[in-house]
Amino acid sequence: MMQGMAAVSETEPSKNQVCETVSAGQNAGQSGQERESAEARLELTTRSIVEAVLFASDAPLPAGRLAQIVGVGDAREMRKHIGELNEGYEQRGHSFRVEEIAGGFQMLTLPAYNTWLTKLVRARNDARLSPAALETLAIVAYKQPVLRAEIEGIRGVQCGEVINRLREMNLVKIVGRAEDLGRPMLYGTTKRFLEVFGLANLEDLPQVEQLKAPE
Repeated sequence: MMQGMAAVSETEPSKNQVCETVSAGQNAGQSGQERESAEARLELTTRSIVEAVLFASDAPLPAGRLAQIVGVGDAREMRKHIGELNEGYEQRGHSFRVEEIAGGFQMLTLPAYNTWLTKLVRARNDARLSPAALETLAIVAYKQPVLRAEIEGIRGVQCGEVINRLREMNLVKIVGRAEDLGRPMLYGTTKRFLEVFGLANLEDLPQVEQLKAPE
């Protein structure tokens, strides 16, 4: 069974956002002449646009819908471009093809790679955060350095196991000890926390006033 290519984590930025950010940063440092030269080297064809749309989609796209998005041709022409794309992928030994499934077309990896993709999916599942873990992580992020007792006081339940799980996932770490009786440990977030949530630093966290309770 082929595996879908577009598996995007909720906490991770999408491919489109990353591409736009990189492109904006590059263009900011170029002169108008340099930008024109770069654009001239990039030859946009209907086939390459079809490829980009299919690559970015996380669900099968019917040929007719694909034609509407591309803005050129019809369903029959889209099928022709998809066939040409697959011929090129096969000739160059790519690990994926465009397959027709559930009434639409989607980029899928070849069955030969299932062993490694299964490991990837398992790793992602292991890294998923439960609601309790997310609540605890949010408290640590906004209150750090914070005592376990403070976290439990806010949540109203014991959090020892959850904190240990967050430490195993390298999202939370011990950042010191309080001066209180017994020198209890203080917790804070890690660099990995910033990477997972796409933050440059803790100042990029949304202001508490901006946060809304789920409807």
